[in-house]
Amino acid sequence: MTKNTTRRNFLIGTAAMAGTIACSSAIERQPEQVVASVPNQTMPEKILGKTGVSVPILGLGGAGQTPLSGEGKEKESIELVEAAISLGIRYFDTAAGYGPSEGYMGKVLPAYRDKIFLATKTAARDRDGAWRDLERSLQRLNTNYIDLWQFHSVSFHEQLDQIFGNDGAAKALEEAQEQKIVKFSGITGHHEPDVIAAGLRRYPFDTTLVSLNAADIHHPRPFAPVVLPAARERNVGVIAMKVPAYGRLFKPGALEGMHQAMGYVLSLDGVHTCIIAAENAEQLKGNVRVAQAFKPLAQADLTKIEQLTAQVWEDNTFFRQWT
Repeated sequence: MTKNTTRRNFLIGTAAMAGTIACSSAIERQPEQVVASVPNQTMPEKILGKTGVSVPILGLGGAGQTPLSGEGKEKESIELVEAAISLGIRYFDTAAGYGPSEGYMGKVLPAYRDKIFLATKTAARDRDGAWRDLERSLQRLNTNYIDLWQFHSVSFHEQLDQIFGNDGAAKALEEAQEQKIVKFSGITGHHEPDVIAAGLRRYPFDTTLVSLNAADIHHPRPFAPVVLPAARERNVGVIAMKVPAYGRLFKPGALEGMHQAMGYVLSLDGVHTCIIAAENAEQLKGNVRVAQAFKPLAQADLTKIEQLTAQVWEDNTFFRQWT
């Protein structure tokens, strides 16, 4: 394809063809009823900033400690995604760079496309590279549109300059939105809060996905006091990640369990939802129980939780070194 060729017809044709196969397969399977022991109640929901979309406060992450990002884990991944649907999860997060994650989700989600909120990402900083990622993501996910397309792991101001340059990835985003291939835009990061805040000031993003947990406040450059005010000023939807720090927050001497980890993050002013990966359906079920029971914590409770992580923050913010 030439740079000036519209992708719309190409994407609709290829995605629809793949989606027909995937949908019929998913419908035949119907989600497993793994929720028998989960109380018959729904998760609280929040409006995701300027998107105007109401989402449950817990979504499923497609990377990390989960079969979704593991090669040869199709069966386990399908079971996990089906369990998530059954448990009331509607926000699904993945990325072009998450190995087979998009393909696994594409085996199940097309049958529920009008009921879910599907987010993926591109790590490309240039227009053509971003378009290639988007085309591949649509084919893998067996869909002809993405609810939320995000610039993945933006860690340096130089990357912002690339994204918003004359031939940067923002051009692909705007073209995709004009062609109704992408609904909403986002920026993600787990490294430098100043860079994310600068991105929010520089471009009218709909959402931001950032690392927020009960230990990050002790980091020399914490996310919450920098990114959350910038997001609130612009009504940007905030999705939290790294909430349990890959389970390290539950080591002896830190938090008691997910009720504290998730409760802390969801109680921060301006956070709308969080994504947490799951190793299996039972672990996911436990996370959903916590989300169902969530009540905003008082400031005194948040302070107590922060005190529990004061001596272990370095172990629980290890991902801040990734670039």
